[in-house]
Order: sequence, then structure tokens, then C-alpha cells
Amino acid sequence: MSKKDTSVRNLKKVLDRNIKISDAYLNFKIKLNKFIKKKPFTVAVSGGADSLALTAFSKLYSHEMKTKVYFVLINHGIRKGSDKEAANVKKILNKYKVKLFILKNKTTFKSNIQKKARDIRYQLISKFCKKYNIKFTLTAHHADDQIETFLIRLSRGSGIQGLSSMQNLTKINRSIKLYRPFLEFKKKDLVFITKKFFGRSINDPSNIDQKYLRTKIRKLAKTFEKSGIHHNQIIKSINNLASARDILNNYIEKVTKSCVKKNKKETLINLKILLDEENEVQLRVLGEIIKKHSKSYYPPRSKKTIRLMEKLSMNKKVKTTLGGCVLIKSGKNLLIKKET
Repeated sequence: MSKKDTSVRNLKKVLDRNIKISDAYLNFKIKLNKFIKKKPFTVAVSGGADSLALTAFSKLYSHEMKTKVYFVLINHGIRKGSDKEAANVKKILNKYKVKLFILKNKTTFKSNIQKKARDIRYQLISKFCKKYNIKFTLTAHHADDQIETFLIRLSRGSGIQGLSSMQNLTKINRSIKLYRPFLEFKKKDLVFITKKFFGRSINDPSNIDQKYLRTKIRKLAKTFEKSGIHHNQIIKSINNLASARDILNNYIEKVTKSCVKKNKKETLINLKILLDEENEVQLRVLGEIIKKHSKSYYPPRSKKTIRLMEKLSMNKKVKTTLGGCVLIKSGKNLLIKKET
């Protein structure tokens, strides 16, 4: 038996010995069979328990389906120990014959670190996928992440789109889709799975750094749970909002068709039509256009977009920037193009 077969066999032993993990893998397999099937895909690895659980499942799936999978870790280079952490993750995965590609960020940033790091992460992954002709990327976002995202966006006054949090399948760009197969899994379940497969994981120090809003929200979510506001209840609210979001999306498509003319370099919006709509519709239409031109993964924050809409409704002429785009109002029209 080859070393590669031995590594897969060791992973399969964990499934055979634990019905809970076996059921979780079956759930994962059914989801990937629906969306990815035998197409090659990339797995975003961080070294945390959730991403290592995703790595193990993806390795097994790749072996069973005879498909190609690429494991990629983004070394942001923000912390002094990031090189060592990346090397440690590679060492863990080497034991299971998992080849890890480490992509190092060369861009420096000192403000809005988590957002910029996220944008860089998806840019590097997109570049990697383009090189190997890959259309799908998997991330290990889970139910706890959903709750944290919901509370963060609640603190910022987000609308339905923001509060409905993450979807299983979204787009990084026109050619690459992002799939999150673990959104129904709790963090503690993924920790359990990783311990059984690998025995350990790498903890990111930023996850306990109180200067980050997500870290503070994570602590708040635990307080909610202790106070009787259980995670399942929040997830239920998120799912209800997601249903409302889907209905709203259909309407937004109709509004966009009625007031937007676009090409590759710029978009022209008939403000007379758009400003007659409710704030949530205006937010979504403007946000999506700015997101596409700036090639960001997320649209600008709703607070900034609301200020922009107020300015547009009160002034005949406006020239400003938002989310990496230049916006120029002249009469009833608004021109949007990427900032140079």
C-alpha cells in the first residue's frame, strides 16, 4: 500500500470509529455532490480547528470521488509569528500527505486590518484559482461565525441583506464560487472532529485580541447563551431573515433593470427612479454596483451608503468617492466608476 493510501486509510479509521463524525462527513459529502460533484476545488486553510476539519473531509471526498483538491493557506504577514504558524500547519498536514500551498501577502496595512486582510485573502485565492482553472473554493465558516456576523451587522445597523448573514453558495467574482458546507455545524463539533483526525490545531492569537470587534462580539455571544438567548434561536432568526432577503432580491433585480445602464468601466443610474424606492432597496442597488466596480468581496458599509444617498437627494451636483469608486451626480443621473 502506498503512503498516500495509508494516509487516507488513517482518516477513514476515524470515520469508522465514530458515528458522529461519520454522519457529519455524510452530510458534507451530500452537499458537495450537489454543488461541486467531480469538479476540482480549493480549500482555504488557516490551521484552526474548523479549517482542519474541512481539510480532512475534503481529502476523503477527493479520494472517493477521484477529483482534484488544492489546499491553500494565506499568510497575511501581519504578526511576527505568522511564518512559523504557517510552517506548523504545513507540518501537521504533511503527516496525512496533504500538500499545502502557502500564499504570502506582500501588501502592508495598518487600519481596518480585518476587512483588508479578508479582501487580500480572496484576491490571492482568486489568483491561485485562475492559475489552476478552479471554479470553486471552500471555506470552513460555521454556525458560530453566522451568529457573530449577525451581531456585528446588528451593531452597525445593517438591513435585511446584512442581518441574513452568510449564504452557503456565493461568488468571489464572476468565475469563482465560494461554498460554505459547514454553516449548520457548531464550532465545538468541528473542534471535536479535528481532535479525532489530527490531535491538535493552531490557534490564531487575533481570535482573543480584544482590539477586534469580532472578538468582543464572540464574548457577547457566549453571554447571550448563558442568559437564555440560545444560539439556535438566533440561527432561526437569521434563516427567517434570509427568506425575506430572497424575496427582496427578486424585487431589487426588477428595480435595477429599470434604472441602471452599465458597461465594463462605468454604470449610469437614473436617480429619479432609484430615490423613489425604500432605503433598503437603494442600499442594495448602490452597494452591489460599487462592489462590482471596486472588485471588493463586500459592498461598502450601509452607514456610509446611507450618508451618500442623503447627499444625492439634497444636492443637484455631487462628486465623491465610496468603496474604491468615484460617484458623480449630474441632474437626475449618477455615474459610478472605479477610482484610479
